[in-house]
Amino acid sequence: MVKIVGVKFKEAGKVYYFGPGEARPEQGDHVIVETARGLEFGTVTRGETEVPEKDIVAPLKNIIRIATEEDEERHRKNLARRDDAMRLCQEKIDAHQLEMKLIDVEYTFDNSKVVFYFTADGRVDFRELVKDLAAVFHMRIELRQIGVRDEAKMLGGVGNCGRGLCCHTWLRDFEPVSIKMAKVQNLSLNPAKISGICGRLMCCLKFENELYAKLKKGMPNAGERVMTPDGRALVVDTNILESTVRTRLILEEPSEENDNEEKLSTEFYTYDKEEIRRQSKKNTGRKGKDKARNSEKAKK
Repeated sequence: MVKIVGVKFKEAGKVYYFGPGEARPEQGDHVIVETARGLEFGTVTRGETEVPEKDIVAPLKNIIRIATEEDEERHRKNLARRDDAMRLCQEKIDAHQLEMKLIDVEYTFDNSKVVFYFTADGRVDFRELVKDLAAVFHMRIELRQIGVRDEAKMLGGVGNCGRGLCCHTWLRDFEPVSIKMAKVQNLSLNPAKISGICGRLMCCLKFENELYAKLKKGMPNAGERVMTPDGRALVVDTNILESTVRTRLILEEPSEENDNEEKLSTEFYTYDKEEIRRQSKKNTGRKGKDKARNSEKAKK
């Protein structure tokens, strides 16, 4: 086991592990740490604790110090400089007529580098842009292309539910979301209803997918013929959360002897999923006995 402290650099960002060192910070403290980008200002979200060594990405760096008043002031100044940096960069983008959308900018804590985030439909040749920005900022320049989901995570907004976007408020990592999840939950496949403001499938489809898949197990599909306590029926629709099946009884089935269409009851009958399963088992067992009985008669 290894002693670690969890540090986060953004509100909904990932939690990174650092060694507590001599600082011994507590949850909620602001700290200065060394990362691949240089010195960074972060917030302790997980106090000193022990984790398995396999969960650590070596080498584990120690926290340099708990943030001082001077560190806090420098961090505030870096945040305040963001708007000017965005404006200057956008002017340079327009001057070079580059097809890219500027999303955000970040200064490293020690002001050794400034990072610009952007989206674009394809690859962008921004070599001349970097030269112009370096001449203005007099520090290392990094332009990083991100996807539309990362754009929503950075900018934030309000989802269809009327609440702040999950990715911006608390969701640390994106997980794969498929159209199959919408089908399992009996949702409309209209892209406008199941897509987030990023244009991709909503992340929340993933949250309840496991529960829906569990509840749907053994549930017949719409259009399927099933056995009910009142006879064979056609499944009209299902309610997964209530575990009920809505059907219309089959009054007359088509046969080879006549060309009559299948006749259904005008009334709808609702059954519990377990009722359908029990009746299906009874019917299967009855058919098995009849088959065995007919087989014995044939032998005689």
